[in-house]
Amino acid sequence: MSAKRKVAKPNKKSLITAFMTQTLEAERFPVSVFKFCKENDIEEADFYALFGSMESLQKEIWVFFFEETTRLMEKDAAYAGYGNRERMLSFYFTFFELLGLNRSYILFALSQSSQTMEQLGQLKGLRKSIKIFSRDLIEDANAEKNLKITRHNPDIFSEGAWLQLAFLLRFWIRDDSPGFEKTDVAIEKSVNTIFDIFDNTPMERVLDFGKFLFKEHFA
Repeated sequence: MSAKRKVAKPNKKSLITAFMTQTLEAERFPVSVFKFCKENDIEEADFYALFGSMESLQKEIWVFFFEETTRLMEKDAAYAGYGNRERMLSFYFTFFELLGLNRSYILFALSQSSQTMEQLGQLKGLRKSIKIFSRDLIEDANAEKNLKITRHNPDIFSEGAWLQLAFLLRFWIRDDSPGFEKTDVAIEKSVNTIFDIFDNTPMERVLDFGKFLFKEHFA
């Protein structure tokens, strides 16, 4: 009688990878924890030690993309010396580069709902992470300002950052340019516009960004 194959204890990353792979191969989300664990030779107890349900795992995928983005940024020695505008640009460029490596799953996951990007339940964890990240940026900038009148509202900035990400995600989904070059342009223009608005010098960049959007979506 042959010995039973020993299965390595899963971690969050391995479960997320298994979930994404199984979803793409079956062209549907796994229907139950039981079947998912059985098909991937995982103990249910090990799954539940990390996630409470298939839905929570699905949400965690987006948080994982966020956390991996920040990890990659912080590995760059130059990142510590960046200003807030450069940090936001670095975040978006890195985040969408990571999404590009997982584009097939992203397109499938977002195509399974008729809800808008802002309403999708699977993005709730990402929304929270983005708002905390952007709030920290603006609070760092406020700490350097002596006059209260020149400080920016973290709540407005963080909500704006989330809406900006939702816009960029929609843009990236439709982008068919080589290497998603148009998304890179949209990132740079939208981030510069947001920061110019908060620096009270918006008009030139706002008009430039508006012309870009008009050309891409209505020309």
